[in-house]
Amino acid sequence: MRCACVHGTTAVAASRPCLPQVPTIKRSRSSIGREKSYQAAGQGTEHRLTYTHQLITTTTTHHPFLPSSPAGSRHAKPSFPRLLPSPAVRSHTYLPRGSLAFTLLPCTTARAVANSPPIGSVLRCRGIMKRRGALWAAALVAVVLLAACAAAATAAAVTISRRQHQRRAGAGSSACDAFAAGRWVADASYPLYDSARCPFVRAEFACARFGRPDTAYLRYRWQPDPPCAQPRFDGLALLRMWRGKTVMFVGDSLALNQYESLLCLLHAAAPGARTSVDPPSGKIEPTTTARFEDYNVTIVYYVTHYLVDLVDDGKPGGRVLRLDTIDQGRDWLGADVLVFDTWHWWPRTGPTQPWDYIQDGNTVMKDMDRTQAFTKALHTWASWVDANLLPTDTQVFFQGISPSHYRGQDWGASPKKTCMGETQPLNGTAPYPGGPIPQQAILRAVLAGMAKPVYLLDFTHLSQLRKDAHPTKYNGGVFADDCTHWCVAGLPDTWNVLFYAALTGLY
Repeated sequence: MRCACVHGTTAVAASRPCLPQVPTIKRSRSSIGREKSYQAAGQGTEHRLTYTHQLITTTTTHHPFLPSSPAGSRHAKPSFPRLLPSPAVRSHTYLPRGSLAFTLLPCTTARAVANSPPIGSVLRCRGIMKRRGALWAAALVAVVLLAACAAAATAAAVTISRRQHQRRAGAGSSACDAFAAGRWVADASYPLYDSARCPFVRAEFACARFGRPDTAYLRYRWQPDPPCAQPRFDGLALLRMWRGKTVMFVGDSLALNQYESLLCLLHAAAPGARTSVDPPSGKIEPTTTARFEDYNVTIVYYVTHYLVDLVDDGKPGGRVLRLDTIDQGRDWLGADVLVFDTWHWWPRTGPTQPWDYIQDGNTVMKDMDRTQAFTKALHTWASWVDANLLPTDTQVFFQGISPSHYRGQDWGASPKKTCMGETQPLNGTAPYPGGPIPQQAILRAVLAGMAKPVYLLDFTHLSQLRKDAHPTKYNGGVFADDCTHWCVAGLPDTWNVLFYAALTGLY
């Protein structure tokens, strides 16, 4: 496209077609009355316009989407002409009352006349872009549409995340519910390892070591109902997947139960792998760490009964459970996989209660409803996870509330009956007689409201059916008649089979 420029009454044809280059514009105000000067940088060359000197050939260009500003506007950027003078032109006097009109032209070069007319002359160029306004409107519409698309994509991602929370945190919310729909079946290939060869089993979980005479509790496999696929555990694949990573279990002794089962499963898969334990005694202060050196995999257990802070100033009556702080959370940062649990210590009273006061914000009290306190602590934990782990790749899991079997009526037996002497699991399609654990619904609701995806390992129902799987008295005297924890090998192996299925995306 070519154009002609009119200067006074003389027209000169453009020497080259238009080229899309963009100058930047700088404005400075003169100290002499209304006189102003404008500077334009085109291709890195500075120009000063004047109407008292001659115009010569220029090759500076201007983008066709730059708008014009109202004439005489003090704060608006002036519209800039396509026809620009060369560096030889030094200065000009700007006439503020419209005697000079800057207009965007569709051409990029022109040859000016050798002799400039008086200051009041008008510089104009034919071929002005008549559809400049339409192009501006189209550009603005495009920007608005892009912004709307980005907002819609963000909203969609949040919606998908919420649906994932609901699907993971709510039982029965998907076609396959491997945790709540299934039964225990005898399997001759079980147990998955010989606990006598596992160097990680603590006395309180070592039922076979301390003389439990029956072995049927070792030979049950959880069979999810169709359409769920049967989960399988592959310890070598898990070690390779976790190479160079740290996995941390955070919670009470039920988290320790799962932790030790996982160590035994991995050891059975790679019996020749070099391992180390820190501290070597296995004492938990407040952590114990096992490493599979050949795979550079670190697995940690961190003991905390409430997840929130328990502060002890060392004075009598100075132990305070703070429902709104998690200062200990700094110790959990850096883990690639985190598995949390809490509940079993919340109902404790009397000598086994490890705190003297409970604090909620600025309110300190001697006691409060334990379920309400548990709920407040869960919300504090959820806020901590969202604040510290949302921008990370850390995978977060929460262990469902593990049941105990101290009341026979919970499984349809005498109220005086406990887990002592039980050797068979419950089976059948009827609901568990004791019903669901109420705090499990609170846990689901808190997880569903989080921004960070957290996978609920919903072990509660399948564990309620295993009244036969507790250590009872076969624990080296660590606990008396223990119907809370679980034998290793035993039920926690199934927890880890399902954990592995969750890690690999099977469920």
